[in-house]
Order: sequence, then C-alpha cells, then structure tokens
Amino acid sequence: MGRLRIALCQVDPVVGDLEGNRDLVLAAMADAEEAGADLAVLPELVLTGYPPEDLLLGPDFVEASQAALAAVAAASGRCVSVVGFVDADVDLHNAAGVVAGGALRGVCHKVVLPNYGVFDERRWFSPGRNDGPLFDVAGTRVGVAICEDAWTPRGPLERLALGGAELLVTLNASPFRAGVHDERRSMLSTRAADLSCALAYVNLVGGQDELVFDGGSMLFDQDGRLVASAEQFRPSVLVVDLDVRAAYRKRAIDPRGRSEHPPLPVAPTGPSPAGPAGPAAAPPRLAPELSPVEEVYEALVLGLGDYVDKNGFGDVVVGLSGGVDSALVAVIAADALGPGRVHTVAMPSRFSSQHSLDDAADLAGRLGVEHRVLPIEGPHAAFLDALAEPFAGRPEDLAEENLQARVRGTLLMALSNKLGWLVLTTGNKSELAVGYSTLYGDMAGGFAVVKDVPKTLVYELCRLRNRRAGKDLVPVSILDKAPSAELRHDQRDEDSLPPYAVLDPIIEGYVEHDRSVGELVAAGFDEATVRRVIAMVDRAEYKRRQAPPGVRVTSRAFGKDRRMPITNRFRPDARPLPADPPPPARRP
Repeated sequence: MGRLRIALCQVDPVVGDLEGNRDLVLAAMADAEEAGADLAVLPELVLTGYPPEDLLLGPDFVEASQAALAAVAAASGRCVSVVGFVDADVDLHNAAGVVAGGALRGVCHKVVLPNYGVFDERRWFSPGRNDGPLFDVAGTRVGVAICEDAWTPRGPLERLALGGAELLVTLNASPFRAGVHDERRSMLSTRAADLSCALAYVNLVGGQDELVFDGGSMLFDQDGRLVASAEQFRPSVLVVDLDVRAAYRKRAIDPRGRSEHPPLPVAPTGPSPAGPAGPAAAPPRLAPELSPVEEVYEALVLGLGDYVDKNGFGDVVVGLSGGVDSALVAVIAADALGPGRVHTVAMPSRFSSQHSLDDAADLAGRLGVEHRVLPIEGPHAAFLDALAEPFAGRPEDLAEENLQARVRGTLLMALSNKLGWLVLTTGNKSELAVGYSTLYGDMAGGFAVVKDVPKTLVYELCRLRNRRAGKDLVPVSILDKAPSAELRHDQRDEDSLPPYAVLDPIIEGYVEHDRSVGELVAAGFDEATVRRVIAMVDRAEYKRRQAPPGVRVTSRAFGKDRRMPITNRFRPDARPLPADPPPPARRP
C-alpha cells in the first residue's frame, strides 16, 4: 500500500472515570473512522487516565479497566485503533491494546518503566518482555511502543524497526515542563532518521492534579522531518496521510537503513476493506509554535481549568492584594473558567496602601469579575486584644505581621465554606522556596496556581497576557510597583530577600539542578547570598509539605519532583568551599 491515513487522537481523560474515558475513546475512534483513517492512535493509559497511582492496587479498578478495553474492542470497526490500558496477567502492565473489527487483535506491554522525577511506574507495573509482533494495518507493518520506550536509543523502537516496521507508533502520557516539547521533537526526529522509519507520537492532553499534559502530537517521516503536528494544550484528532513507500525507497538507496535482523512476525488486524471516502486528502499540517512563555501560560490555564472542573468545583475566589502575583492568578482564572466564575476579595489592613486597593479594583474591573472589599482591621485588632497578655512586654515582630495573613486566610476559607468557592492561593515559587509565606495565611487554600512559577516569570506572564489582549489587562501600576507584602509600614520584599533577579537563578540552580554552593559561587553569585538562600530553602521544607497542590511547569517542582525530608540535619550551606588543591608533589 502506498498511503496510510493516520488519526492522532490526543484526548483529555479523567483519572478513574473508566466509563467516561471509554466514551471519550469511542468518540475519537468514530471521528477517525468517519475521516477514513486506517489507523487511530490514542494516548498511554487513556482508559484509566494518567497517572492512576494507587488505584492500581485495587483489583476492581484493574478489572474495570480491562472491561473498558473489551467494550472499546467490541465497538471497533474497519479502522485499527491502538488504545492505552492496564493489563494484568500475573503482574500489572502498562499496555496498549490493538483493536479492529469488533475484536482485540493484540496487546503490547511497556518495556522501559520510568522511575524518576514525577514518575513511579515501577511501584505498580512490571516491564514487558520486548517480544511483541508487528501489526498489519491496511498492508503496512506497524510497530507499537509506549512512551519511555522511545527515549531509549537501543530499546524497543530499534527492535521493531530492524524487524521490518514501516511505521512506529508511540502512545504517551508525557507531562509538560518548560522546554520539554522541543526536547521531544529533537529526540523523536533522531529516532525516525536513525531507524529509517516513520514515527507517530501521540500524547495525552489535560490537567491531573499537579501535572499538565500538553498534547503536541507529532508525525515524522523516515528522514526525521516533522510532517504534521497537533496543537499543544487542546484536545484534537489530527488526520494525516503518510506515504509509507518512502521508507522502502530510503532503505533501498541507503544500505545503512537495511537490517540483518530477522523479520518480526506480523499479526493480522482483520480485513481492511476500503474505508469511507472521508476527505479527498488529509494533507500534513503543522500547529503554530508557542514561545516558552506562551507554553507556561497555556499550561497554567489548562491545569487550573481541569483541576476545578474535574473535581466538581463551581467558582473560585482570589484574595486580590493589588500585587502582581494575585493579579496573574486572577487573570489565569478568568481565562480558564470565564469571568463569571471568578470572585476577588480585597482585605485591607492598617498597613494597606490606597494605591494597592485601587489597583485591585481596577484589575477586577478590567477582567469583569465580581470584586468586594472585606477590611480586616476589626478582626486583626480583636486578635491582638486576645493575645495582649501573652504578648505583653515583647516587641512587635513577625507574629503580628503574620496574624494579618491568617485573618485573610480565615475570611477566604469562610467564603469557601459558605459559598462553595475554591480558594486559589497566590504564592509563587520564589516565595515558596525560601519560606516567604505564612502557614494558614496566604498559603491557605485549595489550589496554588503559580506555586511553580518564579517571581521573574510572573512578570513575563503578565506582560504576555497584556500583549495578547492588545491592552493593559494587568495595569501598568501593578507591574511597576516594588513587590511588598504590606504587613508593616514601608515594607518591601527586598528588605527580607535578595532582589528577585538574583534570588531566582540561585533557587533554580539549587532546587532544579542540584548545584552546590561552590558551583553557584563559581557561576558568579555572591557566596554569602548563596549560603543564605540555600539555608532558607532547606528550612522551609516543613511549610512546603503543607502547601496545596499546584501546576508543575519547571523541570523540578516542589512536591512530586523534589522530595526532601523535613527532619534533616544535613546542611550543604554549612560546608566550607573546597580549597584549591595542593600542587602535586615533586617526584624524587
């Protein structure tokens, strides 16, 4: 056959919603069938949602996953579909089922199980044996692999290609982090070119707790050229025609593409009569490329929207201080949910400036969200009166400052209890890293939208949103003012912290790249500042453990990614820098 019509189906399932996910898969398969596709590929573990985590320890859940696959297989038609599910023989396997003509035609198990970063697959799954066949799809030999299998150069993809595959398909649940889309594209292009085989990559899309899956499904030809791609952060079914003869011609011309590997067995997938007319042609199309800042913004919008909707929340509430962090959270919430589902509250104290109150009201008006003012002076004074005796004779310090934040947290949680609104916290990664936040105060809430966003990136995201709007959606006065918690007179963040332009790269080096004091100093940072920041990061672990979940966008987020003990006496900041090594001893 000269042409194979492929449907790359990136969908947004819900973990544990086996019936809903089954129906989602069936709808995508119907779209592929209607478009005249010969092959439809769906993401990794699409029937369970990813990651199902310890749901896998329940036999009922595993049985229900297999029942969902059986229902999908029974409903399958002419188009061959590859669907991610949980398989169980003696052990559990992360698996792909190949279905067509009302039957399950074959099963492939994931061979390489990731166990780093946010991945814990060895906790639940056993690796496959890497001995599956190829599948005959409308006369084309197709090899099937799952996610991490593609990231290993000498792994399952090589075996399938050397065994005669003309097309490799990989089912994925690859979560977003800044820069990963470019990494995937480079890696997959290399695999396709090295193996002289076309390669289809299909990724999950949607938010799941801290994780966001960005879709961005791609098809590469046998030379590693990107033929077609789907949008990031949007469910879609991308239909494209692939010339499968090109791989044959490349291998015939270039002996490096030929193999002495014995051919793999080819499993039939049932008769493949001509499909419906569908589109006269499915020409390749490439989705617009997003900038790095645009990718992060889209991830935050999708992550928040899916967290709210998949967990059955209605509206959200944001404590709007007039500062840049709460402004960004409010803007993201309005984009994710619509202005009608977003409520903002200003809670001024005796230290709040009028310009902050004005900025908060101005922002709410520009967004079109409901805004109200709840002064905290009365409750704050009442708490101070109640604490007058135990506080007597002691100077005012952080206790009085943090009390204001805790009054605000109490008011927001009361609104949540009474009105059913989910409280969105507004702390960023810079603050969370060094503990510049108040337990049961500004950390009180249900979802921390920007907890993995450094302060310097907060400003970039606001400016991006203003450019998209073609106007100052976030008022310039918010972007231009010096950051301040406004918990005492004339307070500025830089009274307690290094400038964010210095702080953020130190945090990135230490938290995301495990750089030592010496390495950071060698990179040009002041040693005293580095030691101070690292000490703050280490001391704040107990706070972070009590923070709400939030969207992961960096290479190493607090929580699932970076897991440090709270009770821990190791202090890298306390060790002296290594001295210059002594000169080698002179040989006698």
